[in-house]
Amino acid sequence: MLANLRGFFIGICINLQFFTSIPIKRELPMSRFYISRALKTFPLLGLLQGAFYAAVLLILQSFTPFSDVVIALCLWLVLIFLSGGIHLDGLIDTGDAYFSYRDKQKRLEIMQDPRVGAFGALTIIVFLGVRFVVLYELLTIAIPWTYLMVMLIPFLGKMLLGAYLQLMPAARNSGMAVFFQQGRSNAFWVTYGIYLIIIGIMLALLNTELLVFYFILISSMIVIGFIVAGKIKKNFGGITGDTLGASSEGMELLLWIAVWLLHSFAMV
Repeated sequence: MLANLRGFFIGICINLQFFTSIPIKRELPMSRFYISRALKTFPLLGLLQGAFYAAVLLILQSFTPFSDVVIALCLWLVLIFLSGGIHLDGLIDTGDAYFSYRDKQKRLEIMQDPRVGAFGALTIIVFLGVRFVVLYELLTIAIPWTYLMVMLIPFLGKMLLGAYLQLMPAARNSGMAVFFQQGRSNAFWVTYGIYLIIIGIMLALLNTELLVFYFILISSMIVIGFIVAGKIKKNFGGITGDTLGASSEGMELLLWIAVWLLHSFAMV
């Protein structure tokens, strides 16, 4: 029991070290056991990020005189700085490679090029521009339940990341994707299922309407995630660290849009 708890704690620390700008100044064990725990705690990392986003939003709205546009800007910056830009870097590289319309091998070579091309620059500009507008629009119609919905966005985004690592082949024989795929296990889906059920129960106890919205977000993640997985396999032959980062950022943006639409048409 204690070994499992320690494993999950170290797994979360590994995720914080790899996927956030939070300084974890400690050499962590990287055996298959702990990588497996890291893979299983991806959604918990997302939940921690979501809780931080919601707290920032609550503090800025409740205790500062800032306008909605300034609060949106602050939250927009927090989303960038907390991640350390690692997934945005993957989005840029994937944009460069995907829009080159070359064969699979050439696309993989383009992703390894440290230079940023025109397609990568356009991808990140459009992505960050859309995210800012969606954040601003959401803030103008925010209600008390908004904070809970915000927490779910990175939770589901990181869940998609873990699912891709569990299910999809790697496009290369080395790299971050291969490193984390060491942690594949038969208990993976049970763990993720428990997360989904626990959060579903908590939302149902708070408000049954929230449970409906939760199912909508989960369904959106599954359907869009399945479509994106097909695109990745077709155009890249499998996942890489860059395509994983792009998928996570892209899914979270789509979930931000979904939450905004739910507020606009269902949570009024």
